[in-house]
Amino acid sequence: MTGDHLGHDLRGKVAVVTGAASGIGRATVGLFADYGMAVVAEDINPGVGDLVPEGDSVIPYVGDVGDEGAAVGAVQLAVERFGRLDVLVNNAGIIVNKPVVETSLDDWNRIIATNATGAFLHTREAMKVMIPQSAGSIVNIGSYACFQSFPTISAYAASKGALAQLTRTAALEGVEHGVRVNAIGVGDVVTNILDDPDALVEHGKGAPICRAADPVEIAHLIAFLASGLASYAVGAVWMYDGGMSVAVPN
Repeated sequence: MTGDHLGHDLRGKVAVVTGAASGIGRATVGLFADYGMAVVAEDINPGVGDLVPEGDSVIPYVGDVGDEGAAVGAVQLAVERFGRLDVLVNNAGIIVNKPVVETSLDDWNRIIATNATGAFLHTREAMKVMIPQSAGSIVNIGSYACFQSFPTISAYAASKGALAQLTRTAALEGVEHGVRVNAIGVGDVVTNILDDPDALVEHGKGAPICRAADPVEIAHLIAFLASGLASYAVGAVWMYDGGMSVAVPN
């Protein structure tokens, strides 16, 4: 796979990217724009328009992904402005680090609403457009917590486990209509999901690769899975975590 081949495949396609104002989402919007795609860049941050690339092909959209109206609105905007929807990237995500006994119902509901319900709502609305087109690709941003866990991330791990199962089920429902659904199980990526990004840098040193990832590294795999070059990828959780998911702790 080369950048030229990938860019040729993606040029002219239309995407919705959630969590677009920072981290993986922002890097993905930038890469998609470089490849000549049109993008609805969605984020709860009202400043998203100042944080994504400027241009007629990138439209900022302010919305809470866990709100049904936001999912409907983002997909409608893509179709009304660009005439179709080819790619959905469910990237928005939050975390709280608390033991189970200290996790409030509000903590739990916020994490599930953003990480799992938000992905469900956007997937549902995107598939309503993609199935009649007989084409589309949905890429969900998961985590090594799709399969594994550690203390203090019960709500986050539950949400990512749900996301993995949503990926598999939607993939089975979509594939006969030309819609592919896959997920990426990322490891530590230097984003603002924590108040202290340096904590991600330090935690990443515990992976076999001995570092955390840059958001652009994840964006490149998103672009591949979004493209026709990944036409045989269906319902998979692509582990992209520097080896964290295969290492046995010393």
